[in-house]
Amino acid sequence: MATTWLVVGLGNPGPQYELTRHNVGQLVVDELAERRGERFKAHKANARVVETWVRPGGDKIVLAKLNSFMNVSGGPTANLARFYGVDAAHVVIVHDELDIPFDSIKLKIGGGHGGHNGVRDVARALGTAEFPRVRVGVGRPPGRQDAADWVLTPFGAADRTVLPMVLSDAADAVEQLIEEGLLPAQQKHHAPRA
Repeated sequence: MATTWLVVGLGNPGPQYELTRHNVGQLVVDELAERRGERFKAHKANARVVETWVRPGGDKIVLAKLNSFMNVSGGPTANLARFYGVDAAHVVIVHDELDIPFDSIKLKIGGGHGGHNGVRDVARALGTAEFPRVRVGVGRPPGRQDAADWVLTPFGAADRTVLPMVLSDAADAVEQLIEEGLLPAQQKHHAPRA
């Protein structure tokens, strides 16, 4: 019997945040929906969702973009998990990560939130931190720029040229995590880029 996975791309709502570093999780979920020719629809859990499959005949995936702000991502995520009957082990959170260089992707299950308020709130709402994460590196801000300001600024011109490849790699990582498990996905995506 197919398993249902919930894939939540963290970010902030509204066009002013759309192409910021903090919204890279939502951009990855957009890429996953686009690959399947699907459009997001409103859901009563204060989110927009796409119900689809990782591949025809494979596990069901629910792609979600929350309508709440990053710091209160937990409530809508937990509500979606309850609605679809998905346990925390099958809730994949895709989010930006300051401590990973831009153009790098890391995967893990559980552990701390690393100061990421969206991840912290999801762990609180789910009652556990033991959920898979696809962490998309956005790097540290240059000079003395505040990290909070950095993640809320749009990607620069140079980064925007590489961004489509990063989003594609992160979407691949989500698919591989679901189909093959954490270790094979880590082995592929943690390796230096050829």
